[in-house]
Amino acid sequence: FFMEGIKVIHERNICIGCCACESIAPKFWKMNKDNKADLIGATKEENEIYTLRLTEIEGNLEAAESCPVNCIHIEEDDKKKI
Repeated sequence: FFMEGIKVIHERNICIGCCACESIAPKFWKMNKDNKADLIGATKEENEIYTLRLTEIEGNLEAAESCPVNCIHIEEDDKKKI
């Protein structure tokens, strides 16, 4: 039995740079010089979409819930959580 784990998805193109994600989960989020957040260690997919696979959510659910433009999404075992 294989578990997919956690997938954090960041739609960077709609990020407004409010810094909520960085203040909640600084281990995973940092503000860039262009005033948008970067998901640390993420892989660029397409059209400014970045993904990061994790074994634990570790603050990313709270970061996603705090995002005013809903550009952070969390999937667990390929099921959307937020």
